Amino acid sequence: MAGRLPLTQLRAFEAACRLGSFAAAAQEMAVTPSAVSHAIRELERMLGAVLFQRSPRKIEPTPEGRTLYQHVTRGFEQLQRGLQEITTAGPARIRVHCAPSFAAQWLSPRLGRFLGLFPAVELKLSASPDYPLFPSEEYDLSIVYGEPRQSDVVAIPLGEETVCPLCAPHIASRVTAIDDLLSVPLVRSDHNRVTWPLWFDANSSIAATPAGPRFDRSFMAIAAAVNGVGVVLESTRLAERELQSGQLVAPLEGRSKSLRHVAHWMVWPKGAERKHAFRCFATWLVEELGVPKIDFGNSSAGYRPPPG
Repeated sequence: MAGRLPLTQLRAFEAACRLGSFAAAAQEMAVTPSAVSHAIRELERMLGAVLFQRSPRKIEPTPEGRTLYQHVTRGFEQLQRGLQEITTAGPARIRVHCAPSFAAQWLSPRLGRFLGLFPAVELKLSASPDYPLFPSEEYDLSIVYGEPRQSDVVAIPLGEETVCPLCAPHIASRVTAIDDLLSVPLVRSDHNRVTWPLWFDANSSIAATPAGPRFDRSFMAIAAAVNGVGVVLESTRLAERELQSGQLVAPLEGRSKSLRHVAHWMVWPKGAERKHAFRCFATWLVEELGVPKIDFGNSSAGYRPPPG
């Protein structure tokens, strides 16, 4: 082959071979499956070799395809290292996407500590409820609420969170038993995975029909509870500042069962951990949370979401 390398075709081939599917490769590349198929057929034409055995249900690389895949993978890794070296030579940057309530309630108040430890690192923080797909031109890592939705990424659970009823001190005097919740407004966070019915069920109580305002973000529900709107069922991690300052209390602590679950995950594409700024931020984050340290040497195995 003379002339420039067919990078688009090689990228489609590498993704299809790695993922075992034209459709999965198309999703990763944000193109149609037919575009991936066309790119690979064009590559086969250019090489004069068949790279995949195709059947209605699956694709399998031919011996020629497996050989090419080994070389393409190594080539892309070399390119990534070269880009990384250039990136490292310039300003140390980390671009973080974060679930809104985690960003507002837990992460933002602590960023002064991170910047004090790593003043040379340039941090960009964006918050939205969307799940960014990696590799991304916008972000190096994401802190998401709930199970990661993308396969073939590295995903680290950020520890269990405790969820229990919280309210302003003047309302706590009216809530001394579980049944007292039936007579106060129950604030709801619409996207929370732990809901009032689940909490009542865990406490062997007849579930009340929540009568109170609904919010689509936890930070707004927590603010409503601080302002005396009612009792909110929320994560003590997200409400940490309010609990420490006494703006919120847990009125049924010791008299009811709290629920615990892994709510947030840190997700990144394989290879991002080679960036110095990335390692600084990720290591600092898990230390602040008190969760197990990241073994970056073994963090490239990837993540597969559970079935369904």
